[in-house]
Amino acid sequence: MYLYNSATHKKEEFVPYDPKLVKMYTCGPTVYHFAHIGNLRSYIMEDVLEKSLRYMGYPVKRVMNITDVGHLASDADTGEDKMLKGARREHKTVMEIAKFYTDAFFEDCRKLNIKKPDVVQPATGCIDEYIKIITKLLDTGYAYIEGGNVYFDTSKLEKYYIFNEHKEEDLAVGVREGVEEDTNKRNKNDFVLWFTKSKFEDQALKWDSPWGVGYPGWHIECTGISLKYLGEHLDIHCGGIDNAFPHHTNEIAQSESYIGHHWCNYWMHVMHLNTASGKMSKSKGEFLTVSLLEQKGYDPRGIPFERPRLFCLQSHYRRNLVFTWENLDNAAGTYQKLLTKIAALKPGDGEIDEAAVSALREKFNAALGNDLNTSLAITALYDVLKYKTNDATKLFVLDDFDKVLSLDLCKKADEIRKRNAAEKPAAGAYSIFCEDGSDDPAVTAQIQARYDAKKAKNFAEADRIRDELKSQGIEITDIPGGAKWKHI
Repeated sequence: MYLYNSATHKKEEFVPYDPKLVKMYTCGPTVYHFAHIGNLRSYIMEDVLEKSLRYMGYPVKRVMNITDVGHLASDADTGEDKMLKGARREHKTVMEIAKFYTDAFFEDCRKLNIKKPDVVQPATGCIDEYIKIITKLLDTGYAYIEGGNVYFDTSKLEKYYIFNEHKEEDLAVGVREGVEEDTNKRNKNDFVLWFTKSKFEDQALKWDSPWGVGYPGWHIECTGISLKYLGEHLDIHCGGIDNAFPHHTNEIAQSESYIGHHWCNYWMHVMHLNTASGKMSKSKGEFLTVSLLEQKGYDPRGIPFERPRLFCLQSHYRRNLVFTWENLDNAAGTYQKLLTKIAALKPGDGEIDEAAVSALREKFNAALGNDLNTSLAITALYDVLKYKTNDATKLFVLDDFDKVLSLDLCKKADEIRKRNAAEKPAAGAYSIFCEDGSDDPAVTAQIQARYDAKKAKNFAEADRIRDELKSQGIEITDIPGGAKWKHI
C-alpha cells in the first residue's frame, strides 16, 4: 500500500513500525457546535483508510480525541475559547454543550457508516498527562514561563516547519481585526502549552498545576492522548488540511522534544470540501450539516436518496471537492442506478467463482493501495457488474468491497428485490413500481393514466403520456401485470 505523506510530499510505501498492530491517530471534533459536512469529509476518508488497512489484513488500533477545552477561535493562541463561545450561545454549561455535540457528532457518524474509533478520549480526561509532558519540556529547556502562561520555545528546534515553509509576514499578528498579539511570546510562532492568564478570565474549566490554576492549550491534548494510548511510535496521523499548520506542526514539535526521537511516520491530510463561495466554516454562520441534508430530502443512509458518503468517495481525498446541490443530485442518481443494477442480480445463482473473486479483488486492492484512490474503487464496483461470472459471485464480491466503502449496497439492493417481489400483482391487478424502490405518486398517477388510456384504446393519449414522462427523465417498461419505471 502506498500513501501520500504530507511530511515528505511524496507517495511512500506503507510500512508499520509493528506489522502486528497499525497505530493510527485522528484529530477529533471540537464539540461546541454541529460538525459540517466539510468536517465530515475528513472523517469519512479516515474511516475508509482504517477499513482499507483492515481489509488488507492489518490489525489497527485507532484513537481519536474529543476537544472539550482549550481550542481558541483562531486555531492558534488568540480569540475566545470555542467551548465557552458555544456555552454562551446556548445558555448552557460547557460540559452540557460538550455532551450534546459529542452525541450529535457520533450520530452523524452512524448515519454516514463511519466506524467509531477503538479509543475516544475527551481532552479533559488527560490533564495529568499534559502536566507531565509540560514539566519535562520546561526541565529540558523546550518551554518557558512568561506572564503566567507556559509556552513552547520553537527557537530550540533545528526545523519547525514540517509540511510547508512560511514567510515571516504570513505569521504577522495584530494586523487582522479581532486578533491581538501575545506579547509574552519570545518568538511569533511559539505556542501555549498551559494557560493561567488570558484575556478571558471567566474560563469555565480550570485545573491545579505546578504553574497555577489554569487549563491546557489546544495542541498539547493530541500529544498527550496519542502517547497515552499508542506509545512513542505512531504509524499514521490524520486530519483535515487546515490542521497541518499550526496544529500538527506544533504536535510534532512538542512530541519529539518530549520523547527525544522521531514520532510519526505518515501524515495524511484531507483537502477541503468547499461551497461555491469558498471554504465551509462555522464562523461564517449557516453551514451544511447532515441534519440539513436530511431536511432537504437527502437521507444519508437510505434509498432513493444518495448518501453523502458516496459523494465524497467519488473524488480523491487530496483534491478539493466543491459542494453544490446539483453535484449531490448527480451522485444521488449514480447511487440509484448502481442499486438498480445490483438488485437485478439473482442471489444463489451458482457457486462462488474463486478465480473471479481473486481477479476482482486485485483491481480493488490496487485502487486502495494507490494512495486510497476511492474514485477507482467505485469504478471497481462497475467492473464487478460487467465481469463474466455468475450473479452469486458478483454479489459476494460487491458485499466484500462494501466492507471498505460502507455504502450498504447489497443490503439496500436486497430491500429493493424483496419490495419488488412483494409488489407483484395479483391475477388481473395492475402494478406500478420503480426499479430502485423509490415512490413518486405523480409518476405513478401518470403511468396509471397511460394504462387507462391504453385500456380504452386511446393509444395516442397513451403515447403522449409516455413521451411526457420520457421528457422528465422517466423510462417505462411494460411487464406482465403492470409496469416498472426508472430514472434515465
